[in-house]
Amino acid sequence: MPIHLRAQQGDYAARVLCPGDPLRAKHIAMTMFADVREVNGERGMLGYTGTFEGQPISVQSTGMGGASSAIVFEELIMLGARRIIRVGTCGGVQPMLAMADLVIAVSATPLDSVTDTYTNGEPHAPTASWRLVERAVNDARANGVPHHVGPIASSDVFYDPDHDRPRRLASRGHLAIEMEAATLYTIAALRGVEALAVMTVSDLLIDETPVRIADEQLAEGVDAMMRVACRVAISD
Repeated sequence: MPIHLRAQQGDYAARVLCPGDPLRAKHIAMTMFADVREVNGERGMLGYTGTFEGQPISVQSTGMGGASSAIVFEELIMLGARRIIRVGTCGGVQPMLAMADLVIAVSATPLDSVTDTYTNGEPHAPTASWRLVERAVNDARANGVPHHVGPIASSDVFYDPDHDRPRRLASRGHLAIEMEAATLYTIAALRGVEALAVMTVSDLLIDETPVRIADEQLAEGVDAMMRVACRVAISD
């Protein structure tokens, strides 16, 4: 049995959504899934399994940052996960992004030490599973969800003392900054599983003073993101 996810083989479906927030995991399970049961409550890291459109699916919170999420990703894979989709929020750094837009991350530049640890410091480009990217794009387009596709950056700090970093990342084509995707993509590559990160824009980091989304608009954006992620998760 893994140390942090106190579950048995078969408790999780092969397709798992991974938000950082335990309460968001509960919200996803209770609003999107049928036949829901809790499969993990250890350390408050809530996890649930149910069905979506008749197909088995799970959701498991990861906490914040690469170090915390790496533990969860590794243990989910030990327990049989074969497709992991991060669902979360991000800070947009490009002017065409709007609050509550969906960002589909093709790749994630690692700005943390977790990826370096996994790769022994060798250069590595953490990349999503292409067929999941393609399905997410097609689903968002078909359902009228405003979306953007491209590279993001994964930081190991939220309150970054380098206030110029968003501008520099934007100048190199990054869409947004978040904290877990590079870790997910790296572990997925090493363990031979599928991975995707989709995020709702919750902050705009374009000007010197970041702008935060309103709660109601965030909820709408997150719900749209969750529907896309669930459909991609259960797809063939």
